[in-house]
Parts: sequence; C-alpha cells; structure tokens
Amino acid sequence: MEQEYYIAALPEGVERTHVKYSNRFGIELAGDLYTSKALDKTSRHAAVVVGAPYGGVKEQGPCVWAGELARRGFVVLTFDPSFNGQSGGTPRHTSSPEIFTEDFSAGVDFLGTLPYVDRQKIAAAGICGSGGFAISAAQCDLRIKAVITASMYDISRVQARGWEDSMTAEERHSALEALAQRRWKDVDEGAPEYIPTFPEQPYDEVPAEITGVNREWFTFYATKRGHHPRARGNFTTTSSMGFMNYPLASHIAEISPRPILFIVGEDAHSKWFSEYAYREAAEPKELYSVPGAIHIDLYDDTTKIPFDKIEDFLNKWL
Repeated sequence: MEQEYYIAALPEGVERTHVKYSNRFGIELAGDLYTSKALDKTSRHAAVVVGAPYGGVKEQGPCVWAGELARRGFVVLTFDPSFNGQSGGTPRHTSSPEIFTEDFSAGVDFLGTLPYVDRQKIAAAGICGSGGFAISAAQCDLRIKAVITASMYDISRVQARGWEDSMTAEERHSALEALAQRRWKDVDEGAPEYIPTFPEQPYDEVPAEITGVNREWFTFYATKRGHHPRARGNFTTTSSMGFMNYPLASHIAEISPRPILFIVGEDAHSKWFSEYAYREAAEPKELYSVPGAIHIDLYDDTTKIPFDKIEDFLNKWL
C-alpha cells in the first residue's frame, strides 16, 4: 500500500474527504475535498479548484491552500494530475498541456455536482505550473468565474521559447531533433524514458553541490519540508513535445471580464512569467507582489501566502 501523508496538518474545524471522478478523456482522477465542519450544506457556496505545482501532488502545496481556504468558508477541491500521483492514466509520469488543462475543468464538473456548491461561483487556483493550466482552462471554460495564480510557471512558454524567451531558432530545432531521437528510442525500448529528479528518501540538508534554482527546488521537494514519494519530479522526456506545440496562454485576454489575480514573490526567480501574463491579460487583473518571498514560499509558507488578499478577491468576484 502506498504511504499516505500530507506535508501540513489539517486545520482545526476542517474536514477532508477523498474523492474520485473522471475527466473527459475517461481518466479517473484522485482528489481531496475540503470543507469547514461548520459549513451549512443546505445553502450553496463558492468553490475553488486548486492545482499542484508542476510535478507535485495534492498532498503538498495544495493541502496547505485548501485547508486554509476551507477554514474561511470555501468548498475546495485538490487533485493529482492525470498520469501522476494517485490518479489514473498510463504511461505514468506523462505530462500533457491539453489533459492537464482538462483536469481543471473536470474539477469544475465534480464541484458542480455537489448540492452545496453554487455553479456560478467556481474559481480556479494554480500554483507554479498549474497556474498556466488554470489560465488555459479559463480561456475555454466559461464556468470558471475567476482565476488565481501563485508563482506561476508557463511550461509551454519556457519549453518553446526558452528562459525569458531567449531560445534561438537553432536551439529550438536542436531540442526538437533530440526529442525526435528520444521518441525513436522509446519506440524501440517499448516504454517512454522517465528520469526522476528527487531522491526516494528526503535529505536532512540539500547537498552543497546543488546550486542555483535547482537548490530551491531541492529545498522543497527533496527535504522533509515538501518531500513526497509520489512526487519525484520531472516527466517522461517526450512530454516536452506537446508543450513546444501548445501555447497555454495564447487566449489569455479572452478571460476578461472574468478577473485574474497573479500572486508573485518579490524575490522569486519566476516572476517574469506572471509579469508577461499580466501584460497580455485584459482587465480586470491584478499583479500582487509578496514582500521577501521567493518562488517556493507560495507553496506552503502560511506567513507569506496572502490568504486575506485571496479571500477578499474571491468574495469580491464570486
């Protein structure tokens, strides 16, 4: 049996229920539903679908967000993306821009079946890579009435254009050529290549030779702070092909007049993703900077995640 644990305790007065439902591709998703124990289930309430950081699972950052938002009276659903965590789908550890986008809409489907959820008051919140998928889902799913991103990563932009759009045409061609060759190897070997990033067991301290942005990832995913055995990092190598051909935020301006709240850490290495998305989005929109915060702080640090701001945003627009 797989080990079950969460990186944060469930807040007092909040209950969590394991749920399962399917997306439109027929993949069964594993989710957790969070509600306040005091919630009046004879009335209808606002709800939020919360997506995990890219490569993460519902037991990590999403459980922190969901517990706090449920404590404040929202109905909250977290989930493992298709092919990952406890959700179905094979090959395992596959990543797909379309299916990960669909997973948000499937969450809206599920929430809308609950008699105590108001179908006109459902929002999507995405942490890190899920910020891009939440944006993508809202572009085409008008049932999503508001969007929140935190430490957003647009996986399609960085893979197709490089860091801060620095990839040259020659570099893109070279990357695609390497992926083409890798795909032939997958065919010949009968399974896609998957190389995990993080250790099976957490480190007490991140090794000194791990530096730069990688050290930040290891600080969360590879230590007891955020480590989870179902979140070893990375995806099948050829998953990158879809992201190089599928721009997640190409219709971001069409989310308007529904609002978007972009939350970034003042000192986050990833701030440029939210800044470009904010420029391309239409009103109503807001870019909110958290003083002294780095990228991973918005995963689980309740002293820095601006829950008061988030609550005000949701109450205003839902």
